[in-house]
Amino acid sequence: MAAPTVRPRSHPRARTLLPYLLSLPALLVCVGILIPFFTAVGYSFQRYNLSFPEQRAYVWFANYVDLFTDGAFWNTVRVSLVYTLATVGVQLLLGMGIALLLRERNRVNNALSVLLILPLMVAPAIASLMWKLMTNPGFGVLNYLLGLLGVSDFGWSSQPQTAMFTVVLVDTWVYTPFIVVLLLAGLRALPPQPFEAARLDGVPASFVFLRITLPMLTPYILTAGMFRMLDSIQQFDIIYSMTQGGPGDALTVFQVQAYLEAFSFSNIGRSAALVLILWAITYALSTLFIRHWLALRQRARGQV
Repeated sequence: MAAPTVRPRSHPRARTLLPYLLSLPALLVCVGILIPFFTAVGYSFQRYNLSFPEQRAYVWFANYVDLFTDGAFWNTVRVSLVYTLATVGVQLLLGMGIALLLRERNRVNNALSVLLILPLMVAPAIASLMWKLMTNPGFGVLNYLLGLLGVSDFGWSSQPQTAMFTVVLVDTWVYTPFIVVLLLAGLRALPPQPFEAARLDGVPASFVFLRITLPMLTPYILTAGMFRMLDSIQQFDIIYSMTQGGPGDALTVFQVQAYLEAFSFSNIGRSAALVLILWAITYALSTLFIRHWLALRQRARGQV
């Protein structure tokens, strides 16, 4: 006769501790985030300049009042919003067009989909240095190509009039594949029945896109737009690698201004206040987008 199998006994204490052990990594990450956050909150309430450590003292909301009454701060807000709206708008339009072109599954489209991901594999700082060399007024290849077309002395990142265009171009090159991947996944996940019915009825392609494809794809567009907007408004590496926030204050966005306040002017309190204002803006934007996304999901399920 075969020996009876002996099942290991499960200890009640082990079953009780298992959920806490599984959630321990998430708890450690949360603590690792909260400690710097509350440290920054404390610094933002202080007059804390590394050049004058003996003057360190709590001034409470004085840093915020100074920022809100400073014209340079409102220039930072304006530049950050213009940069965010420009990058997100261009990338959504370009990403939508590319995703529509690659919607059909075939070998060519699959190969192009893989090639489009290559810019995402390049670190943004490295991509910025590469574009900085390409746009160099003396030996840049892009100025040489523009010269063949009769365009000379294009400023790129060295002139305030063209600096925003240049960094938006670099950001678009780096991050448009992210939009394409999300929208392409959404397009290929849409049910085929509405499109087959529209094709049989001879519905125009523009009507199908505006009344069928676009409404069904809206949750994916909102998701892609939310991720890119939150990332763009916190942009640092591309702008700082190419222009250090210049020329002048033409590209002084939140992260660049906070970096300059902390490491160039040694003003830790003002830098922390800038970072917390940026956090409040990103929190408000993410909350707004999530509410719209949840409303769209409920409407799609027929709960509204």
